[in-house]
Amino acid sequence: MKKGDVFQVRQVARQDIVQEIDGAAHEVTNDLSGTLEFKVTGKTEDTYSIDITFQELFMKMTSSMQGVVLEVNAQDLDPDDVQSRIFHSLLNEPVHMTMRANGDIVEVKGGDSIVAKMIRASGLQEAFAVNMLRSSLKNEFGSKALSDSYKQMTYIYPDRTIKVGDTWKNSYSGKLNANTLWKLDSLDGKNASISGTAEIVLKIEEPATTMVLDGTQNTRVTTDLRSGFILRMKVEGISKGYSTLAQMGTQKIPTTITSSITYELIQ
Repeated sequence: MKKGDVFQVRQVARQDIVQEIDGAAHEVTNDLSGTLEFKVTGKTEDTYSIDITFQELFMKMTSSMQGVVLEVNAQDLDPDDVQSRIFHSLLNEPVHMTMRANGDIVEVKGGDSIVAKMIRASGLQEAFAVNMLRSSLKNEFGSKALSDSYKQMTYIYPDRTIKVGDTWKNSYSGKLNANTLWKLDSLDGKNASISGTAEIVLKIEEPATTMVLDGTQNTRVTTDLRSGFILRMKVEGISKGYSTLAQMGTQKIPTTITSSITYELIQ
């Protein structure tokens, strides 16, 4: 990549959570889609500086017990709706990423400022409500959370020269811990096809719920040999374990999560 390059990526994600509570299945479906813009603002021998902005964001959470719990299209601002104000404030607000040539992310800055802006947009004043919102938003949009999230999309390359059929390993940690074995499947002169199989551990700790699960994740990627940026990427995973709910004390609830995330370069 070179300074001034701009890449727009469309992301579509679906997560299905099944919890077995007293013999009954509680199913939660999370749907997310959006557009991210990556702009290369600088380059050194070892790293790239990239500004990332959310340009579009749609989120929907559906519960088999409660119906639609959350549905927000961040572009359509409703000044009278708290959730709409919160997520609209996220759009076009850049975070700054430093990334190594292999896709490993050194740091992300600006996420915590975005969280503060989202809290201000909520209009909440009561300290307890503000602290609950801050904790929830930081888990998704804080600098560390964004770094962990973007790494799943970028950290796909080896540290050495390879040929078709070669494999390499890498790992990262955060809310999702992944140890991945990658393989260069093919080259066609313009693109590279890469596949990855990972062992994952998922740990989610929020005020109302905790989840601890482990499983597997499979990734297929097509990348542009010229820039190194992804053209298409699909990540599918399944993990099993348990969750706890604040209102149910320490009771461990058997939990299964299946997920599918696709990324596609649209510009």
